[in-house]
Amino acid sequence: MTTVSEEQRTAQYTTATDIFVGGEWRKSSATETIAVINPATEETIGEVARGTAEDVDLAAKAAAAAFDGWSQTPNGERAAAIHRLADLLEVRGDELTKLIVSEVGQPITFAVGSQTDVAVSDLRHFADAINDVAWVELVEDFMVRREPAGVVGAIAAWNGPLRSVALKAGAALAAGCTVVVKPSEIAPLSAYVFANLVNEAGIPAGVFNLVSGEGPVVGEAIASHPLIDVVSLTGSVRAGSRVMELGSRSIKRMALELGGKSANVILEDADLEQAINVGLDDAFRNAGQVCGGLSRTLVPRSRLAEAEQIAVAKAESFLMGDPLDPSTTLGPVITERQRERIRDYIRSAQTDGVRMLVGGAEQPEGFDCGYYIKATVFSGDNHDRLAQEEIFGPVNIIIPFDSEADAIGIANDSSYGLAGAVWSGDPEHARAVAARLRTGRIRINGTPINMKAPHGGFKLSGIGREMGRYGIEEFLEYKSVIG
Repeated sequence: MTTVSEEQRTAQYTTATDIFVGGEWRKSSATETIAVINPATEETIGEVARGTAEDVDLAAKAAAAAFDGWSQTPNGERAAAIHRLADLLEVRGDELTKLIVSEVGQPITFAVGSQTDVAVSDLRHFADAINDVAWVELVEDFMVRREPAGVVGAIAAWNGPLRSVALKAGAALAAGCTVVVKPSEIAPLSAYVFANLVNEAGIPAGVFNLVSGEGPVVGEAIASHPLIDVVSLTGSVRAGSRVMELGSRSIKRMALELGGKSANVILEDADLEQAINVGLDDAFRNAGQVCGGLSRTLVPRSRLAEAEQIAVAKAESFLMGDPLDPSTTLGPVITERQRERIRDYIRSAQTDGVRMLVGGAEQPEGFDCGYYIKATVFSGDNHDRLAQEEIFGPVNIIIPFDSEADAIGIANDSSYGLAGAVWSGDPEHARAVAARLRTGRIRINGTPINMKAPHGGFKLSGIGREMGRYGIEEFLEYKSVIG
């Protein structure tokens, strides 16, 4: 059995070794490139420049030079430009989806909605939400203005490479800010298409700039640059902490979307089967490589055995295979290093005596290539390492609770607070429980995420919010005009 299609094997090699600065592609000062690896085939599918601090300096200067003009552009003109960008992105949707699948390995059936289509929707939401912002308010004898915060340094994530750029750049452009984007070096190729479309949309030169490269070089140069006023990062707690440290030296604004260890709280009167099935679909989307995935499943102790049976059946229903095959529901994880990290978590849990119900660390039978991990479910308690640390893979732990208060305590007993879910036969009761959870987003009884609602976290999950009007306001400052 093979896991790869001919389309994957013969994918066009992409060389993208320039940087996008001042509305044009320029030669990077880099002397080396970074290989882009297809996680399903383990083959190199492209390369990008290993950018430098000098590249960031050029981009920051271009963004700073363009700021005055773009920040003074009327709201309607900014909205129209972002709508044009969204339309162009939509036209290239099929091509971009396949490109992202080749970079990230997410099954194409899910990538259409969660990678490409949603990036288009995000841009349109930002364009429309410009009119929802209170740009000027009159209070007594003074005026309060909302004004663009300046140049934004946007450090994007690999698990949603196009959407991460659209969320950060789209909100910043809507706010009237200019941007320097660092796409993830692991999955950078879709960001290059995005940069070309910025030009096609008629957005002025210097408003959007792109420098590829690695975090310790390009990311740190962005966080340190004196012309960059705000840094927006999606990534690990370690990366967020480092960026915050560097940015604090010049008192930069920070918007950080970091890790999560989100709880799926299933109350006694909930539909247990539906709650577990929907919860594991959420936990294992993009092979579990999602910050807000419901990686902890909390169930009444009296229903633990039943919950375990349902979870095993659900985990066994995931179909691993070629991500370009529409029937595939579980793709590979992003890199060999990530696969080995997840395997270490699984083996460590087994060594510690945590009960594994299904899955495991072994290479899936019949797969001769690709960074695949079986859908894995454990049953344990909230003190287990699996319940406390972000694994970022298709691994879930079921945790029993003895009372509603116990469930709330377990859900809140985490260093993270990004997302969560509550299930109950009484939605009002579920909302009352949700009000006691220390987390940034909670879904009631499987209600789909509203992409206009704010997204962000408490505690180690970060600071600031993305999406809709709230994402725009992250890049605005208040100004008082008195008299």
